[in-house]
Amino acid sequence: MGLISQRIEAMEESATIAMAQKARDLKAEGIDVISLSLGEPDFKTPKHIQEAAKEAIDSGKYFAYPPVPGYPDLREAIAKKFTEENGIPTKAANVVVSTGAKQSLANIFMSILDPEDEVIVLSPYWVSYSDIIKVVGGVPVFVKGTIEDDFKASAEQIAKAITPKTKALIYSSPCNPTGSVFTHDELKEIANVILPYENILVIADEIYEHINFSGDHSSMGSFPELEGRVITVNGVAKGFAMTGWRIGYISAPEAIAKACSKIQGQSTSGANTIAQRATLAALTSSLEPTQKMADKYFERRQLVHDLLVEIPGLKVNMPKGAFYFFPEVTTYFGKSNGDVTINNADDLCMYLLADAHVSLVTGDAFGAPECIRLSYAASEEDLKEAINRIKVALAKLT
Repeated sequence: MGLISQRIEAMEESATIAMAQKARDLKAEGIDVISLSLGEPDFKTPKHIQEAAKEAIDSGKYFAYPPVPGYPDLREAIAKKFTEENGIPTKAANVVVSTGAKQSLANIFMSILDPEDEVIVLSPYWVSYSDIIKVVGGVPVFVKGTIEDDFKASAEQIAKAITPKTKALIYSSPCNPTGSVFTHDELKEIANVILPYENILVIADEIYEHINFSGDHSSMGSFPELEGRVITVNGVAKGFAMTGWRIGYISAPEAIAKACSKIQGQSTSGANTIAQRATLAALTSSLEPTQKMADKYFERRQLVHDLLVEIPGLKVNMPKGAFYFFPEVTTYFGKSNGDVTINNADDLCMYLLADAHVSLVTGDAFGAPECIRLSYAASEEDLKEAINRIKVALAKLT
């Protein structure tokens, strides 16, 4: 009998975190590595949010355990945000605040899944969906979109994937890793497919909501016909440059919110008190700093696109949101520089880390082994240098 449980032995390490660690290790050796692997804003948390955290500390009021689902005034503010900004009718009782949106997702799947329950995962998908589903006994069922379709699976594909065991569907929009954005009409078509199946829930991951260049952020939770069947996940990491503050939150049917709070009470309890107060400031003040960050991402998107399309063999589309490109790289499979042969996207990422000193993430981790993910949440100087290094390194492969 092994020391580690079979379910944990079967779990994959997060590819994004693993690649970021490899980059850190090389940097520690003095190698000039440009890291484009983590989905982490390169901006600082806006000053007024920092000040709110300082004020919370100075007040002396927030040093004790907080309520497990979050402070009441923060939950009220989140409910107001969902209701007014997203058109999702939400009360404080529907809200649970967690230590990042990743914990929110873990809470959700632990709350709703029994062994062998199936979850339709629109692919390419965020790296952790699959393993969270599997570790709680569920079965991910992948429905894949291609680069020709802007990486968006269709309602028809989803309809074919539904079985008597289907318990939920999960998608992200804007999407990590592809940057794709589902339009209102596309979500409506998916909703129409799900509607007749009263026991199927929808989990909408909207963490990149504010980094959307399409002008059309739509929430499935706003569709009245799916009332009581949609769980919306969000947080402050991306839109407010608060990754390290670790605050995520959900709007969910009250029974599911209570279940998530119950699980959280037996694991981490309430999220960090000072981070909650900072989050309250983020959600109740001007979005101008967020918009300025999004505007800068918009500029970088064009820059990176123009540089990537100049590299022979890369198949590149223009993402509508988030801060990633997800080029198809199969042209390079089977090629070699004389010492290393590129058999797949994993090999290509390791080659580019070793030869170009640029860290990227294999698309295999996101359900698309023909692609690699590049984050443009970096300075223009680093992006230009990194893509030039990639271009030089790829030219060595024949």
